[in-house]
This record gives sequence, structure tokens and C-alpha cells, in this order.
Amino acid sequence: MNEVTKMQVSVETTSGLERRMKVAVPAEQVEKEVENRLKSLSRTAKLAGFRPGKVPMKVISTKYGPQIRQEVLDEVTQRSFQEAVMQEKLQPAGNPRIESRTSESGKDFEYTAVFEVYPSIELVPLDKIEIEKPVAEIADSDVDNMLEKMRQQRIEWRAAERPAELKDQVVIDFKGTIDGEDFDGNTGNDVSLVLGSGSFIAGFEEQMLGTKPGDRKIIEVTFPDDYRDKKLAGQKVQFDVMVHSVATPHLPEIDEEFLHSFGVEGKGIEALRQEIRESLVTEMELAVHELIKKQTLDKLHEANPIELPQALVDAEIANQMTQTHNNLIKQGVTSDQIKLERGMFEERARRKVAIGLLVTEILKEQKFRADAPRVRQKIEWLAASYDQPEEVIKWYYGDRNRLSQMESIVLEDQVVDWILEHATVTENTTTFDDIMIQRRA
Repeated sequence: MNEVTKMQVSVETTSGLERRMKVAVPAEQVEKEVENRLKSLSRTAKLAGFRPGKVPMKVISTKYGPQIRQEVLDEVTQRSFQEAVMQEKLQPAGNPRIESRTSESGKDFEYTAVFEVYPSIELVPLDKIEIEKPVAEIADSDVDNMLEKMRQQRIEWRAAERPAELKDQVVIDFKGTIDGEDFDGNTGNDVSLVLGSGSFIAGFEEQMLGTKPGDRKIIEVTFPDDYRDKKLAGQKVQFDVMVHSVATPHLPEIDEEFLHSFGVEGKGIEALRQEIRESLVTEMELAVHELIKKQTLDKLHEANPIELPQALVDAEIANQMTQTHNNLIKQGVTSDQIKLERGMFEERARRKVAIGLLVTEILKEQKFRADAPRVRQKIEWLAASYDQPEEVIKWYYGDRNRLSQMESIVLEDQVVDWILEHATVTENTTTFDDIMIQRRA
């Protein structure tokens, strides 16, 4: 069925972006296709009592007619819908809902398709968009802070000669009960806990202060009301704790051994500080890029309010719910503990759909194409964090879908750069720490 469908089409705007399209296909076109398929089938059909190819058409029609007609109507519906929206210059957003499909012998085949269309977008002048760009220098104090974090990574725990204090590490066994009954995950053996880290339920670590090796202590705390396991939320629990050891933290000196552990032996502390500074500059530039990109897209969204096809919003909500569910499963949360509702994702989904439509409009207007060297640079940057970066690069370029995803990211970056060229951008002097805080927010 490759010929163009002869049909009558009428379109009605019901509300907003919704359209109701009525399509009528001449009866003879449907009947001709049904007849052709039945004839083709008669040449190969095998039925008891008849030789192959000798089955009477009346028998073929009786046995296979309804099924063939249904197949033809499904194909006519699909093809004529596509031809009709092209004829009417419509852009459906999502799949149509087919209503009132009628097909009587000798009468035209008619159906009604209800669907949404993409909104018409007219972008406001970009110079009305105001962007604040955070600007900072890496200070000596930033290098000092990072150096201290690196020392923390090499911390050494030494047995304490006194009862446990804040920031000490205790190694414990514990068993928790609620009203004398066990619960899932209520026991632990040889568990290391740094007091004051907030790793355990509020109140637990405070009650461990002053303990020493060999102590046994009963600790009573209450699970928070928003605890992820709803069965335990708000419940009072009693922990029977055995203390095996108490250790105090000792930070390493910044000596040759310390420098060696970071691959700068023989170069002195200033060489390490320079490497730290360069790393912080790279990290800050990435953070600024992310902040500017988010701010620019948010401002584009705010300046161009558009009506959204609900079908696209629903699809994005479903996608985000699936991703969140899968991420929680990977983190060890069981399916019965996961309670996700549409309302949790509505706002984020609407933002993503709106920005996607606006970016697509700019790409269409400006005729942007993904910059190949920039795509390569992005892939190489991602691959650099793996043990075999060349294999990662091949992995991206070896699959068109994976490469297309990366091209989409780069295209969005190109749109952001283009907006920044035309928007009003002011610099806001700040600090490295503030930029990192904004990035985490």
C-alpha cells in the first residue's frame, strides 16, 4: 500500500494545543486492498479438503476476511494519519488517540484522531535576558584547604589511651531491637564509626562519648520521622553495643613520604601546591560552566513562557520516575520501600520539556549542527577518568545512539554560548568556595 491515500480531512481546535482531526478514506480504496490481499492469500493457503491454490475465494473470504480487513484498516489508519498531518501542516506531539473508527461494507472508512501539537514559539529578543557570571581567583587559602583534605585522606588511627572523644573512631558490634523484636538491618559487627560524623541515627554517637574498649552499653534513640524505611520511621529503638577499640586521628606530616604518595617526590611542597592550584582552576571552570548553563537556560525559560503538550510532560515524568526507581534499587532500596508520585516530578519535567522546545527552536532558526571537534573533546574529557580512555572513545563512536546523545549535549552548549553572546552578561566577583556551594545547591 504505497500509493497516496485519497481522503477527506477536517481539523478542529478543541482547546489549547489539542486538535480533533476527522479523516474519511473512500470505501473502494479499502475494499480493493482487502480483495488484493485475499487473492494473494488464496494462492498459498492450505485448507483441509482443498489442493494448495485451489481454495475458493468465498471460503478464503469467510475464514480470513475479518483478520485481513482489520490489518488493512490498521495500516490505512496509520498511513492516512501521517499523510493528513503533513497535508494540514501539523506537528503532532505524542501519539494520537483514535476515536469513532467506523467501517461498514460499501461505506467510507472514517475515524477521528485526537492529539496535541507542538506550540508556536516566538523568542523574545535575547538582549532582554540578564545573566550573572561568577568570577573568582584561586586563593592560597583554597590551596591550603585542599591540602588539608588530602591529609585527611591519609589519616592514621592510633589506639587511644583514654575514653572516646569527639572525632575519635570506635569499632563496635551492635544489635538493635524495637519493643524487644528484631528488625531488618538491626545488627553489625566490627563496624567503624567516627564520633561526630553523623553516620548513625541522631543521638547514637553522642551516647558513645566516654566509652572505652571492653565497654558494653545500652543506647536508646528514635528513628527520624522521614526515615527511608517507613516501617521504622518514628520508632524508638534500643541498641546493645559492645566496644572493641577506640582510636584517635593523626594527620600525616607534609614530608617526602606524603609527597611521594601523590606522585611529586623530589619536587618539594611548592610543586604539589601548584598541581593543587591547577586542579582547582579546572574544577572551578567546570563549575562555572555548569552554573552559567543552568542559569542561562532558566532565564530563557522565564523570558519565553510557552504552552506545553501534556503528552510530552507525561512522557518526561514517566522517564524520570523510572530513572529514580532504578537509582534507588542500585542503592539497595527495595521496591516495596519506594513510594514515587507524579507530583514529585511535575515541575522538573515541565522545565525540561519547555527548555527542550526552546532550545530546539533556536537550533532550527540558527541552523546549528553539532561541532565535531567539540564533540570529540567532550568525549575525550569523559574518557580521561577511565583506565582505558581509548576504549571509551571507541564505545561512543561505535554506536550512533550513544554518539547522538553526546551531540545533543554539545548542541545545547552551543545554544548556551550563542545566547550568552547576545544576552546582557555581568560579572559577579565571588570565591571558589561560594562557587562550589552554588554548584551543589
